[in-house]
Amino acid sequence: MTERTPEQRLLLDQIRQVADGLAQTFSPFCEVVVHDLLDPENAILSLYNNLSGREVGSPATELGLARITDPEFEQVIANYPNQFSDGRQVKSTSIGIKDSEGRYVAALCLNIDLTIFNGFQGILSQFAQVQVYSMAQESLHPASSDIIRDTIDKFAARLAKTPRGLNAEDRRALLKELKADGLMDLRRAANTVASHLGVSRATVYACAK
Repeated sequence: MTERTPEQRLLLDQIRQVADGLAQTFSPFCEVVVHDLLDPENAILSLYNNLSGREVGSPATELGLARITDPEFEQVIANYPNQFSDGRQVKSTSIGIKDSEGRYVAALCLNIDLTIFNGFQGILSQFAQVQVYSMAQESLHPASSDIIRDTIDKFAARLAKTPRGLNAEDRRALLKELKADGLMDLRRAANTVASHLGVSRATVYACAK
């Protein structure tokens, strides 16, 4: 094991604190691992939410060894496919930590068990299924309302805001665009705009002037 400098010891300690916080935040489906790349034979320094069945003191992975041998190795590798030993599918992110001399000291790794999310996806897919009948279909929300809401959402997205986060100037520009597209002439347009923006109809009428 390479003797650690005070800076390297501090880095390792701080990374452990970050890992602990991440693990508590994303428990129970995210394993968080701190690898000490200065001790590759016993690289796993801390292991939180243990999903892989590994132990503290286990050796470095192939990714860790690659960083040890090549300081120019990519520092952040995010959202790559991985797999636990029992076959569970995993989404992993590995972040290399360098000291002031550019040497890899540690790696912070997050391994998300996709099994639970795949299960949710199947449940949601089944829940979203509808049965088509030959009788006339009812409409709970007029198509015109959907168009207005969609236009508002896209307008807000262009400003990197939410519809309810638009200020007065933004709302005036929005209403100008809605009027130009003829959407304010649709049935109950003012009600739909007011509801989606979280303002009163009086505010909508004022912005539309």
